[in-house]
Amino acid sequence: MLICSNVFMTFAWYWHLKDKGIALWKAILISWGIALFEYCLTVPANRMGYTTGWTGFQLKIVQEIISLVIFCIFAVLYLREPFHWKYLISFAFIMGAVYFAFKK
Repeated sequence: MLICSNVFMTFAWYWHLKDKGIALWKAILISWGIALFEYCLTVPANRMGYTTGWTGFQLKIVQEIISLVIFCIFAVLYLREPFHWKYLISFAFIMGAVYFAFKK
């Protein structure tokens, strides 16, 4: 559910960057509509994760990793932005944070 919610979130936050001609107020309203679906998935996913033993910190860190992966796919395929090697290095450091967050 967190993966699906992040797809909605990414579109809600960034879809309008490709179409600069749309009025800002319209982009905000459309983004709110898209974000509703994100919340409908994120809230139950976080509740399930928390009740099964994950901490709030762990849930947030995993959500950020998922968000970054989804955004990279979105940026390359939808926004047509190049993916640079420096982003891979950045991900390696973030994965280190995930390791330490889950380390007992």
